[in-house]
Amino acid sequence: MMKEIYITDYNCVTPLGFDVESNWNALLEGKSGVALHKIIDNHEDFYVSKIDSKKLEIEFKRFFDFAQNDNFTRLEKMFLLSLKPLVERHPISDETAFILSTTKGNISLLKNQTILPEGVFLSRLAQKIADFFGFKTKPIVVSNACVSGVMAIAVAKNMIQAGKYKDAFVVAGDEISEFVISGFNSFQAIGTEICKPYDKNRDGINIGEASAAVYITSKPNQNEKFRFKILGDSAINDANHISGPSRTGDGLFASIKNAMTEAQVSAEQIDFISAHGTATIYNDEMEAIAFNRMELQHVPLNSLKAYYGHCLGASGLLESIISMESSLKNTLIPSKNFKETGTSQPLNIIKENQPAEIKYILKTASGFGGCNAAIVLEKC
Repeated sequence: MMKEIYITDYNCVTPLGFDVESNWNALLEGKSGVALHKIIDNHEDFYVSKIDSKKLEIEFKRFFDFAQNDNFTRLEKMFLLSLKPLVERHPISDETAFILSTTKGNISLLKNQTILPEGVFLSRLAQKIADFFGFKTKPIVVSNACVSGVMAIAVAKNMIQAGKYKDAFVVAGDEISEFVISGFNSFQAIGTEICKPYDKNRDGINIGEASAAVYITSKPNQNEKFRFKILGDSAINDANHISGPSRTGDGLFASIKNAMTEAQVSAEQIDFISAHGTATIYNDEMEAIAFNRMELQHVPLNSLKAYYGHCLGASGLLESIISMESSLKNTLIPSKNFKETGTSQPLNIIKENQPAEIKYILKTASGFGGCNAAIVLEKC
């Protein structure tokens, strides 16, 4: 029998707050972190979800009172803030894994540089964070486009089950950068307003930034406030296109099917789907097809992108955390800005805050390069 693996602690740093409680309260009130910001000089403003830099500095100096504050980039400070409470509550041993999820890391360091800075390498970024907290094992980097956050949970689960580690800290993060905004803008994929996942009038994505962290273990202690068992996981590449999703949803369908098979959970048992929902025409359509192929069209579903924007490597982990908080609070959060179905296949989009018993959660993600991932969580 395989070891049972649990998520027993988490934290996040986002434009809506610097801990889970403040984020949850903001979501209950329907607040969005998405607003117009100047990202590229001599260019129109973009709707993005951006952490206030002054607040970030104040919070960082409050928790990290030492002279070397300026030795960390803005993204690194986000990582440190999200991880600190978890590290304080759970001891690090010689058998503790440290896993960092990101798509672009310190990409902003490249601006106006002629020589490649050391900090731009993801391995160096991960080692710097690991060294700060005193991790004894070599850091693991998960960087697979926008499924990175979900895959990082799966990597931790599988490595602990294989006996490589006893427990793991997973941290995920990305920041708003001119590089990323320019890239998505070149695809004409950025929305002209706060995004509308699955809605008939959706017109594109909002980019966001955040960091999030979870603690994963096979041996939860009796003092844990909660436990979520990671029942199943899968990641499948549909090999369809460098940036376009499969029109038939093959990769996402296979990922969900594999994860649910491992979890031994049927479509009727899934209580809630935390979907990717980028509000681009093709992504939302692909997801609707995949969910219907799995006979999950009846399951309450939301996307958090209109609250947080698309936080790239952080999105899957952040949205998993909010899903678990929904389960603990027995409350479904609406998919903000959804009014009229804009997909060819039906979905049960959540339209308002509503009470619900949530035991089994399906979390999905999809990204550039044809990558797709899914995990199934169970509240214990």
